[in-house]
Amino acid sequence: MEILWVLVALVMLGFVLLPFLRRRRGVIEQVPPGHPDAADPANYGFVPQEELDVRMPGPDQDLLDVLDLVQRTQDYRAAAQLLAGTETEGELRWQRVQAFAGAAALELRHRPGGVHEVPGGQWLRVWRAEQPKDPGGAAVHAEFLVQQAWRTATPGTDEFRIIMEEAREMCGQAALLAPGDPVPYIVELSVARGLAYSQPEFEKLWLKILDRAPVHMGAHLAALHYWCEKWHGSRKLAMAFAEAAAARAPQGSLLAALPLFAVFEHLPEVNLVSTFYQSEVVTKAVHGALHAVHSAPSGDPVVAHVRHLLIFFLVRSERWAEAMNQLIGVDGHVGALPWTLSEDPAAEFAVYRALAVAGYEANGGSPATLPH
Repeated sequence: MEILWVLVALVMLGFVLLPFLRRRRGVIEQVPPGHPDAADPANYGFVPQEELDVRMPGPDQDLLDVLDLVQRTQDYRAAAQLLAGTETEGELRWQRVQAFAGAAALELRHRPGGVHEVPGGQWLRVWRAEQPKDPGGAAVHAEFLVQQAWRTATPGTDEFRIIMEEAREMCGQAALLAPGDPVPYIVELSVARGLAYSQPEFEKLWLKILDRAPVHMGAHLAALHYWCEKWHGSRKLAMAFAEAAAARAPQGSLLAALPLFAVFEHLPEVNLVSTFYQSEVVTKAVHGALHAVHSAPSGDPVVAHVRHLLIFFLVRSERWAEAMNQLIGVDGHVGALPWTLSEDPAAEFAVYRALAVAGYEANGGSPATLPH
């Protein structure tokens, strides 16, 4: 195994002995692309780093086509039509609302506007002005405000609170426009975290979501943040929330993977114990996530989120073949945890992918032996 780690270390810059690696969550160095010691993803049909899509965790061609059209023409109608045709009960609507809101927020960031310039994201403002009763537009607007608060203001400041209060009001409007839609309440989960709802207030909000979508994985992921130690809960409360959700998960539900996200949220900033990722708590959470992925129905849009986090843990656990199997399912898209915590998600993903390939080959694997 020490020989294997030496081989893996060849793709890492500045480290000779991997057991002494500073294991910061989401931070590993690698040699530059094209270096003779670097693993070549092209041998496995993997997408080159510069072509990795950082916008989404997995493919949604309908969304990509509409996003391209909306941003190119600044006409919101295709977005409104897509959301109107997306069922309210599933995960896809929530992901698409996030994507449209994120696109508008990024446009505004790059083009804040001025005397002679129209600000970015103008299509969202026109959407709200022309169709104020459209529940899709209201939900996107609420999520846009939430993202603006987290991107442009500091939690605890007046500016942050004012934007979040506006987002909370917009969540209420969106909920009135679509009483059965859980998305406005899922958006409010982030508001609850930012405005520090009391636990009774948060649980009241959570019950509204459970009434509408009791096994919604996106909602559970959003709620988990509230219960984490760095926000308004603790490691114990977060794990209890995740494990309770996993225990009641029906067959085929991805909720069985929730404990792995809870483990990730409470990783130590620096870990010098090489066996940490083989520990019982990590192994149990990884097994639950693997079971969830294997049991999930084909096309479940949240599977990609779980696969990305599994890659992180499987590489850290030296489970190279299993990591490669997960890579096959998501390669090409990197818009998910843990990569999005990095300033360069594509580069971070590429590091772990190279480590997986190196470990796989050191144990006798090759492109020919990797099932597709």
